[in-house]
Amino acid sequence: MKEYYENPLIERYASKEMLTNFSPQKKFETWRKLWIALAEAEKELGLPITREQIDEMKSHVSDINFDDAEEFEKNTRHDVMAHVLAFGKQCPKAKPIIHLGATSAFVGDNTDIILMKDGLGIIKRKLINVINNLKDFALKYKDLPTLGFTHFQPAQLTTVGKRACLWIQDLATDLGDLEYQEQNLMLRGVKGTTGTQASFMKLFDNDEEKVKKLDSLVAAKMGFERTFPITGQTYPRKLDSRVLQVLQSIAESAHKFAVDIRLLASLKEIEEPFEEKQIGSSAMAYKRNPMRCERITALSRYVIVNGLNPYITASNQWFERTLDDSANRRIVIPECFLAVDSILNIYMNVSRGLVVNSKVIEKHIFEELPFMATENILMEAVKRGGDRQELHEVIRMYSLEASRDVKQGGDNKLIEKIIKDGRFRLNEMEIRQMLKPENFIGRSSNQVVDYISQFIDPILEKYKNILGETAYLKV
Repeated sequence: MKEYYENPLIERYASKEMLTNFSPQKKFETWRKLWIALAEAEKELGLPITREQIDEMKSHVSDINFDDAEEFEKNTRHDVMAHVLAFGKQCPKAKPIIHLGATSAFVGDNTDIILMKDGLGIIKRKLINVINNLKDFALKYKDLPTLGFTHFQPAQLTTVGKRACLWIQDLATDLGDLEYQEQNLMLRGVKGTTGTQASFMKLFDNDEEKVKKLDSLVAAKMGFERTFPITGQTYPRKLDSRVLQVLQSIAESAHKFAVDIRLLASLKEIEEPFEEKQIGSSAMAYKRNPMRCERITALSRYVIVNGLNPYITASNQWFERTLDDSANRRIVIPECFLAVDSILNIYMNVSRGLVVNSKVIEKHIFEELPFMATENILMEAVKRGGDRQELHEVIRMYSLEASRDVKQGGDNKLIEKIIKDGRFRLNEMEIRQMLKPENFIGRSSNQVVDYISQFIDPILEKYKNILGETAYLKV
């Protein structure tokens, strides 16, 4: 019996990889790695810490005694001290030097940054694979004409591949933002209780060079080149809003794609994958709902709205810090990562299996193309001696009649009317020739080729070692 609320991001949507990244095991293991890095750096800079103490800590870095930590927290009401005591219980020789000179933010904040960095790596890999899927799709359908839409009203033709490049370009922009944030992430480092490093100045007898070296040593041991030069007790919370803004942006792009596919599915032009035993509706057996893209839009909306949270938190930090960020960040940061991970899992799945119904697309084109072709017909008729004003009025009247017929369920007879009107001085073959859809797509095909070769292929070449990933969807 399942008695308690279960988070759908965990139970239904997010990958094991992202769940593991924000798991208690990884979090507290990273705390222990930070304590080890701190002890090693302090030893290297001359504090009386022994190799035996460090080796003892290393031997227990992964076997976290959660029960002990939970019991300690009941009494201390402090999660960091609970884990200091739990680690010390396993490492009696190292106990005196665990967390030496540090404040809670040393493990809490630095770990948050590390988890976000690793989370961005997971997101980046999936984002690149979605781009690769869409690239293949765009090239495959670069020449297939389709109705363009503005205001969801029929407009000039484009191609299916050209439209896909709009989706790709959004994601490529997101990737650039992600790479920038990833490359510029800094660790909080070793800054003490209010960011002044006063406790470490005390430990190292006011030797500033050693205190500065301690900061850079710990960062290097944890895989970072830089630390924030200035902090309060915590790293600037603007880091959270900047990272989550990248996740919001990915959600925006995915939402746009998913809504486009939902609209196209309604038109029966392009559909998401639909499995053999999948049920579209519990009541209407014939239905084929775009449920995956609907899920993308639902999760994307959650990320976009939730992404407001870190801005409010960052703007509300009093002086060197306030604790009203803590409970909020424990929820907001992991869940935004889990949600975007879920979005990209679905996006990968959908983008690999899009179904293009070319006959339906062609049918829709020829329902609208006669109206679009009238300008070309008019110009050619005038070249042959026709009266431009007279023929313009004729086309206007024929168009109104044809539009009325279509809205009443009939066929579009506009071209037939023009063919039969001798004032246009064009025979049927000449007029039909003007109705070829490929005459109305402009540079669409070559735009696809140029964009992919100039902008997308270099990205995919850079990341070629991580291409080919597929996504498993639980539901």
